[in-house]
Amino acid sequence: MDSRSGVFFVGLGIVAVLVGLAMMRGWLGWFGHLPGDIRVERENMRLYVPLVSMLLISVLFSVLSYVLRRFF
Repeated sequence: MDSRSGVFFVGLGIVAVLVGLAMMRGWLGWFGHLPGDIRVERENMRLYVPLVSMLLISVLFSVLSYVLRRFF
């Protein structure tokens, strides 16, 4: 491993901490409640399928991956 990978992992850790803090503060309360996320609640069953939320995460990671590959 070279120094660039070390910087990458430190940056990844910082991003993880920032996302965790945003979740604790409630700034991401909208996430998981987007139109298109499937939620079924009955007496003895709960079903939750966050389709649109996971699609959004996938697009964000794809864009981030493209940018990182382009510049590194």
